[in-house]
Amino acid sequence: MRLVRWTPDDLVRRLDDVVAVYGEAMNYRADLLEARRGYIATHVRRPGFRAVASLTTDGRLAGFGYGYLGAPGQWWHDQVHRALDPEARRRWLTDCFEVVELHVRPPAQGHGLGTRQLTALLTLAEGTTTLLSTPEADEQTSRAWRLYRRFGFVDVLRHFHFPGDERPFGVLGRDLPLAVADPAATVRSGPAAP
Repeated sequence: MRLVRWTPDDLVRRLDDVVAVYGEAMNYRADLLEARRGYIATHVRRPGFRAVASLTTDGRLAGFGYGYLGAPGQWWHDQVHRALDPEARRRWLTDCFEVVELHVRPPAQGHGLGTRQLTALLTLAEGTTTLLSTPEADEQTSRAWRLYRRFGFVDVLRHFHFPGDERPFGVLGRDLPLAVADPAATVRSGPAAP
């Protein structure tokens, strides 16, 4: 398995694979996946865009992550902005890298790919803070929640409902930069692979 940095064009070239991994990891319906395809294609042009991918030895996509600098007028940013008080807005949203997606195919989970992807993504990130949202779950059993807590993410909003999704979400944040203790966990540039 190799971890590579993706350019916006790399991600767009592999959009079918990205959407497939996203669907498997989130267990979303096909109609939701088609809507996400369009969003993802527009996200790659946002300021501060960074992406990483975990590729198998034969080039298959096992996982990916991406984010960008949040700004007014972006749907997710505006939803969170409305829910926070003015002090929290200044603290978290002033210079924020939003981790938009971080997914690993279910069969590849539990082998450290999510940790390596998040390390690489946050190492590449611009900004002084980072935020992400994740469905509420038991923090003791959820791999995602355990991962974010290991990285020092703290609660910003809990049991938050985004329009159009009945599930409650946690919005979590931490300061940047990320101190990288393991230089081998950093990402290298590489081709998207077919």
